[in-house]
This record gives sequence, structure tokens and C-alpha cells, in this order.
Amino acid sequence: MTEELFFTHFLNRYFGGIAARILSAVGAHPVVAGEKSPYFFTYNPAAPITNFFAMEVLVVCILLALFIWTRSRISVDRPGAMQHVFEVAEEFVNHQSEEIIPAHGSEKFTPFLVALGIFILISNLIGLVPGFVSPTATPAVPLGLAIVAWLYYHWHGIRKQGVLKYAKHFTGPMPLLAPLMIPIEIISHIARMMSLTIRLYANIFAGDLVTLVFFSLIPIGIPVIFLGLHLFVALLQAYIFVLLATVYLAGAVAEEH
Repeated sequence: MTEELFFTHFLNRYFGGIAARILSAVGAHPVVAGEKSPYFFTYNPAAPITNFFAMEVLVVCILLALFIWTRSRISVDRPGAMQHVFEVAEEFVNHQSEEIIPAHGSEKFTPFLVALGIFILISNLIGLVPGFVSPTATPAVPLGLAIVAWLYYHWHGIRKQGVLKYAKHFTGPMPLLAPLMIPIEIISHIARMMSLTIRLYANIFAGDLVTLVFFSLIPIGIPVIFLGLHLFVALLQAYIFVLLATVYLAGAVAEEH
């Protein structure tokens, strides 16, 4: 059984009852920890809020606090350090979007892509703080992020081109090949979602595990190297996730497939 974190315990103490009622309302079955259940969708009635969900809540709270704090101190003449950080992130993602999605009004996608990237980055890094874990080291969180990105690019493809014209992306260049191309394209788009999920989860899980092992074996000196490596992996995986989401957006809003 996974040890309950302090912040998770806090949420369960004050909001566990509400969470249990919500989970029951959507069809989840209460199962005491350690017991086997024939049901797939279950929750622990003693602690319905899991560590990874609690960490997601914490990341959202951190980001909201940062955004509100930065927004209240925005200055044209004397921008602060945090304002510089957010401006650099916005300019970087916007420039990348313009190169990948030319002539399609890429700037309207920047807020989503920046928010997605920052959320993933903080989620990747929070596991370096003692007493916390990275929510992206649990498969459900990368899968949820991948589903959001998947729905987002399909929605904008349909919104720009209409249902029928967007559906032609799945039929291929020749109507004769449509029966073959449609299942291939469907599998391809599902594979994109799985690829985003597995890549993010596997890298962060492995990074957390390696860091934990070396801290347990050699608590001084050597683990610093792995902390630096984990920091690099966290940045890289956030960048790759946003980059691939941008590429998928470009394909969805393109006039020709």
C-alpha cells in the first residue's frame, strides 16, 4: 500500500467525505485497502483522495498563486523576475507555434500550450521536494493530459474545417483507399495518445525511482548528479509533450492532409 502523504492526509481529512460521495455518484465502488474487488472503478473509503490527485491539486494551487501574484505585479517599466519567466515561456511557445502552424493563427493556441507545458513541468519537478511525489509518475495523470491534448486538436480541426471536411483527413488521398485508410488513421490517432502517455510516465517514473535509490544508498554527493539529470528530464519531457501537441494541432488545422 502506498504511504499517504501529508498533503493527501489533509485533503482526506477535510474533503474526503465530499470526494467519497462524488466517487459513489459516478459509479465507483468502495473497497477497503488490501481487499480484492471484482470492480475496476474503486476507491478506498478511508482515504478516497489519492496521492497523485492531491499532488495535481497542489500543482494547480501553486500555479494559480503564481499567476495571481505575477498578474498583480505586472510592470512595463520594471518587470519582475517571475514576469520575465512567464514572458520568455510565452514567447518561446508562440515562436515555436508560428514555425509549426504557419498561416493558421497559431497565437490563439499559445495560452493552452503554455498552460499545458507549465503544468507538466511543475508536476514533473514537485517530486524532488521531500514529502511530495510527481503526479506525472502515475499513469492516470499523463493519460489525462494526453486525452486533453487529443480532444483539443481534434476540436480545433473540426472547428476550422467542419465535420465533413475534417473527416476527409481519415479517408486518405483516394476514395478507393478509404476502407483501408480509415482504420489505419484511427489507430494512428489513438497511438498518439498512448505515445504521449507512455513517454511522459515512463521517463518521470524512472527518474523518480533512480533518484530515490541513489539517495537511499549514498545520501551525500552523488545524488546531486541525479537531481540535475532529473531536472533536465523534467524540462525535456514537458517540452516534448508541448512540441508533439503543437505538431498534432498543425496537422488538424491544415487544409490538406
